[in-house]
Amino acid sequence: MRAGEDSAPLGFSLPTCRHGGARRAGRMKGKGREGLGRLVFPRRGTGGRAGPGAPPLPPCLPGARWRRREQEPGREARDGAAVGERETYIDLSKMISSSEYGSHSWELFVTVDHECEKTQKEFLLRVTGDLHIGGVMLKLVEQIETQQDWSDYALWWEQKKCWLLKTHWTLDKCGVQADAKLLFTTQHKILRLRLPNMKTVRLKVSFSSVVFKAVSDICKTLNIRRSEELSLLKPSEDAPKKKKKKDKNSKEPVTEDILNLCNSPASSGLPGSPGLYSKTMTPTYDPISGTPASSTMTWFSDSPLTEQNCSTLAFSHANCSPEALAEMYQPRTLADKAKLNAGWLDSSRSLMEQGILEDDQLLLRFKYYTFFDLNPKYDAVRINQIYEQARWAILLEEIDCTEEEMLIFAALQYHVSKLSLSSEAHDFTHESEVDEVEAALSNLEVTLEGGNASNVLEDITDIPKLADNLRLVRPRKLSLKAIKPYWFVFKDTSVSYFKNQESAQGEPIEKLNLKGCEVLPDVNVAAKKFGIKLLIPVADGMNEVYLRCENENQYARWMAACVLASKGKTMADSSYHPEVQKILSFLKMKNWTMSPHAVSDPESINMKPECFVSLRYTKKYKSKQLAARILEAHQNVSQMPLVEAKLRFIQAWQSLPEFGLSYYIVRFKGSKKDDVLGVSYNRLIRIDIATGDPITTWRFSNMKQWNVNWEIRQVAIEFDQNVSIAFTCLSADCKIIHEYIGGYIFLSTRSKDQNETLDEDLFHKLTGGQE
Repeated sequence: MRAGEDSAPLGFSLPTCRHGGARRAGRMKGKGREGLGRLVFPRRGTGGRAGPGAPPLPPCLPGARWRRREQEPGREARDGAAVGERETYIDLSKMISSSEYGSHSWELFVTVDHECEKTQKEFLLRVTGDLHIGGVMLKLVEQIETQQDWSDYALWWEQKKCWLLKTHWTLDKCGVQADAKLLFTTQHKILRLRLPNMKTVRLKVSFSSVVFKAVSDICKTLNIRRSEELSLLKPSEDAPKKKKKKDKNSKEPVTEDILNLCNSPASSGLPGSPGLYSKTMTPTYDPISGTPASSTMTWFSDSPLTEQNCSTLAFSHANCSPEALAEMYQPRTLADKAKLNAGWLDSSRSLMEQGILEDDQLLLRFKYYTFFDLNPKYDAVRINQIYEQARWAILLEEIDCTEEEMLIFAALQYHVSKLSLSSEAHDFTHESEVDEVEAALSNLEVTLEGGNASNVLEDITDIPKLADNLRLVRPRKLSLKAIKPYWFVFKDTSVSYFKNQESAQGEPIEKLNLKGCEVLPDVNVAAKKFGIKLLIPVADGMNEVYLRCENENQYARWMAACVLASKGKTMADSSYHPEVQKILSFLKMKNWTMSPHAVSDPESINMKPECFVSLRYTKKYKSKQLAARILEAHQNVSQMPLVEAKLRFIQAWQSLPEFGLSYYIVRFKGSKKDDVLGVSYNRLIRIDIATGDPITTWRFSNMKQWNVNWEIRQVAIEFDQNVSIAFTCLSADCKIIHEYIGGYIFLSTRSKDQNETLDEDLFHKLTGGQE
């Protein structure tokens, strides 16, 4: 080091002496010290330069230069002193100012998803780890030349598949580093949705919100209440396509039939029309015909749903042709049905996080079969979409039914299609009905004045019971069925039977506890067969018992009691008598008589009965035979209004044994073969995959807890009486079954006192899981 020069190691502060110069640093001696650099200050009187030929001094550190001492090759140090040193000078003026960027700044690569081709789309931003997400977006927008509204834009992290929506979080807190590639894109994107009525709507959906919230916004746009019952489903990729030529032709009418709702309020993040969700306003729809009331169409002034679009969603239009029906995928086995439920999206994650891209097509379907508070005044669209989902489930044989039931469904479909065509040709302008608040006040006034007294207290204190002569059937594998008459007594949730009525005061022959059992109808009205099939869970499986009734009325009373008992309810419950009436009305529809004029009805010429039944029956009967049988069944429903016919169809669908079951192929812990797990609104059923017979049933009401081991993807459930099961799902992600169970438990907590508001946090706690 030259005499008279002051120096200090880089990174250390240089305290000044009383003379104003830098304190002299000690000379560094010894081996290994020669390669260290020094921050060198010039001698006094050099005019701001550090010797002749030195570069100009950087403004950030006046008078400083970087000197590096290096050992020349071929020369060795002697006696600890460096010999043959050479000095290299680096100009600090070319380095980035630390005061401007900081010592930890780095470059972040961001791509802007912009429609304008001339605008720059890739940017490198100089950022630091303590910069928040909002600051990154602000710095990015300042560099973009295009002026527009950026309020719907957000940052998407491609590698991590997540949105950076918390704008107050810093890059360090989000974990964003220099290797991250961010996309600055819109949160609302166009999505094509296939509705249950096979119509396709095109609308903007939030790709950044969780699916539960996105479905809620979609339902507000489509005027569908109770959005928690629906979800989004990926189309099945395993569905075989029979004929490629016809598949190409079948796509043409679908593209023409797309309903464009891209300018909806929900698409822009605005709240939907509040009128549909107000229970104190004039009904939006005519309760008889189901058509939108013209006097309330002003409520949709901010909605893209015009009167024509409302009728598109609230009405059933032309039926599918037999040729198109033959091309649709129809599941044949339980394994095929399990494939249909494998594509449900995760309700706790956004669309973009699950690989959904803009303009993709998804299915909007009712996922949970608990249709709460169906009200014709507000639910014309909802009722029609439930009816359509039920109709296609029958036509494509996603749910099994008997030939007698298929004809009932066909007759109701024929009736609905006739009324839908005739209703569209009329204007249903009418006076608005009485406000619901006024109606409630009127009922209260009648009650206060001493109107019809109710027997609520009697229903609470006196639990009714049934006592009748029935026949008991117990199937035997190696012999014929044993059918014997007994005296049956139904009380609370149990059935006891005695040898005769006189011995009913003593001990019963057997007492069957029906809580948690499976109750299935075994009815053939034409053959006067009214049976009830009971599958009662026992330790080693299911105990199969049949009860035979004498007539329709007896069957309806006992069937309703058994259904309630399986849910843990008694006949004192308020739903008992409506359940009896529902069963009787369904039996009445089945009990039609042959009309001599039915076959010669001219309407049968243009009927196309193949559109109303599944392919199995079109192959079994000729067209004229089917038309005649459908017209016979139609006589019992021909006087029904449109909405009532749809509701009857839904009720008949709900009465089928397999209603509401979603199937999954699973492997139970300790088992060496695969089984099918049926998930319903109140129970889980283990089903033999080969025979389709139920093995055992577990009720949600007996469930103590359930959890998932996310490492091995195993669902474990504990029930009362030390019963526990564990299984892995083979046909889908175990998260789907976990969400099904939590979703049904969440929906069971709903009540009309909630004023149509839901605890979304509770839903995510029950369904989200911890992965």
